[in-house]
Amino acid sequence: MRQGYGVRDQGEGKMFGFKIIRKDKETEARAGEITTPHGVVRTPCFMPVATLGTVKTLSSEDLLSEEMDVEMLIANAYHLYLKPGVDIIEKAGSLHNFMNWGRPIVTDSGGFQIFSLEHVRVEEEGVHFRSRIDGSVHHVTPERSMEIQQRIGADIIMAFDYCPRTWNDREEVKLSVETTIGWAERCLSAFNLSARNRQSLFGILQGGIYRDLRETCIEKMGRMDFPGFGLGGLSIGEPFEKTVETVDLTVGLIPPARVRYFMGLGMPLQILDMVEMGIDLFDCGMPTHIARTGSTLTSAGKINIKAGKYKKDFTPLDSECDCLVCRNYTRAYIRHLLNTDEILGLRLNSYHNLYFIMQFMRAVRDAIAGGRFKKFRKDFEKKYNIMK
Repeated sequence: MRQGYGVRDQGEGKMFGFKIIRKDKETEARAGEITTPHGVVRTPCFMPVATLGTVKTLSSEDLLSEEMDVEMLIANAYHLYLKPGVDIIEKAGSLHNFMNWGRPIVTDSGGFQIFSLEHVRVEEEGVHFRSRIDGSVHHVTPERSMEIQQRIGADIIMAFDYCPRTWNDREEVKLSVETTIGWAERCLSAFNLSARNRQSLFGILQGGIYRDLRETCIEKMGRMDFPGFGLGGLSIGEPFEKTVETVDLTVGLIPPARVRYFMGLGMPLQILDMVEMGIDLFDCGMPTHIARTGSTLTSAGKINIKAGKYKKDFTPLDSECDCLVCRNYTRAYIRHLLNTDEILGLRLNSYHNLYFIMQFMRAVRDAIAGGRFKKFRKDFEKKYNIMK
């Protein structure tokens, strides 16, 4: 039986929606579809990070290719606001037009990035900060965040939130919850002022690893008109077992028909943990970031392709991979490129790593749809750990 949560937009009458197509019988894993003006996204979905309107070293054509088939990207409103500036993107028509991307886009509000800066002043009204680029002073409020993201034109935009700097400072986490709840209400009010036929607004839940603070945040924000929630304040240094406990609690309290989005997680084994608990969306810069430093994802685990043992290895990066890179290039060649600082090495390793993750997510969805997620997970974990 399909469950769904839809937001019918004013004006053109288009529908933003999420429907659950298949629920795993043994776990909380679920396969679904998110409908946006730029297409349908199958979940569980991994979104490559295009912070400044690009997935580093790769073109939109790479990502849209038949074999890669990326369905949705995430960009960062904070970074795009600083460079190239919202005016430029708006003149291009939207971020989609600016980067030649015809599929769905999410924009993060930038709360995480702003609160990681050294000189930040937080007030009830908003945040004052200095740009790392030129030292200029900026003031971002929930209303201003909505304006920026609506002008950028992403399909799904995120509410402006207060992300704590550390995971184990209860007082700061408590303040982040109180502030995020108030800002979420203001984001909704500002968002409602404009036509909602082009975008959908997701909330972000804070509370760190503290059960009572998470429960308070979910209880209050769950009453608000958000079709999806990002799980914020995680993957900021806390032990992973605490992450698992917190996600388990959170998923049990979020209304099941809302999209569940774990922000900032991308390692395959951790994704399997989260999918089993019912998470629908993921994003992380990990696949391309580690590719640029010489780490390669393979079916037997992660390897350091720059290592000397691959100097005369004329096999593909992954013998079980059929991507463009593995069909045409060898470990020895890519090791040579990376060790001589050739840009092509960054590009080839990034392409392969991202392809690996996209294929992995397709296999996860197929396993859920086929009623064999538990077996898939067991088989994948056994094989993926061979390189350890």
